[in-house]
Amino acid sequence: MTRDVPDSDRTRGGAGGRRPGDRREFLGVHLDPLTIDETVAACVKAVEERSPVTIGVLNAAKIVRLRGDADLRGAVLDCDLVLADGQSVVWASRLLRAPLPERVAGIDLMLALLPEAERRGDRVFFFGARAEVLERTVAEVRRRFPGLVVAGSRHGYFSTAEAPAIADEIREARTDLLFIGVSSPMKELFIRDWAARTGAYVAHGVGGTFDVLAGEVRRAPVWWQRHGLEWLYRVIQEPLRLGPRYFTTNFTFVALVGLAAVRENLRGIVRPRPPGAKSP
Repeated sequence: MTRDVPDSDRTRGGAGGRRPGDRREFLGVHLDPLTIDETVAACVKAVEERSPVTIGVLNAAKIVRLRGDADLRGAVLDCDLVLADGQSVVWASRLLRAPLPERVAGIDLMLALLPEAERRGDRVFFFGARAEVLERTVAEVRRRFPGLVVAGSRHGYFSTAEAPAIADEIREARTDLLFIGVSSPMKELFIRDWAARTGAYVAHGVGGTFDVLAGEVRRAPVWWQRHGLEWLYRVIQEPLRLGPRYFTTNFTFVALVGLAAVRENLRGIVRPRPPGAKSP
């Protein structure tokens, strides 16, 4: 159940038991090899132990974007947990011999955490989207999880100067789990700069999840998700806005994975001889 926690107890406390040595590294990033069930368990532990965790997610497009955006790169990779929010990232990890167990999509993680929060009596805050979309999102969440304690909600349109007051509003609501439904890089930068001030034990950027729950955007059917084609389904819905971005970043991602695979194979063929070994 939810507890009244003194401000002094709401301090950043690590990654809910994650061991940094377990991380997988490839394409210049690192990810935590967790299943969705393991991630939910880590978040529950964070609330129970009052040891806050921040969650970052990476898909193919964002991995490409990180290469040219130092602020976004730092904000994502400094999170306590960094998860694969893209089937192509999981496939690439296996090809590059740094295997991840499964995709942990932001929307799936949120929808797995909400019933746990309902069961435990944890307080949830929704921050993001347009006011009318947010209202429909909260209504849909209440419909699915009638016992959920909604600590509060706030639309996602704000200036940098407003961020401290928003963090204080979230803190005053005694938030346990914070879901941030704003676009990149705003959600990552808010988590980096203000997650500690919010006092939330779990801060998770969920991107366009609110739009899906509110019925603004249709999520790809399961077959498309399993075959790594969710991005294409989104492009079909919004071709002018998303088409150029996704086709460019996906082509770059495939090229990066291909080059990395070639280098990996070459390292396996050409290995330095140990000291003192005789030439053949």
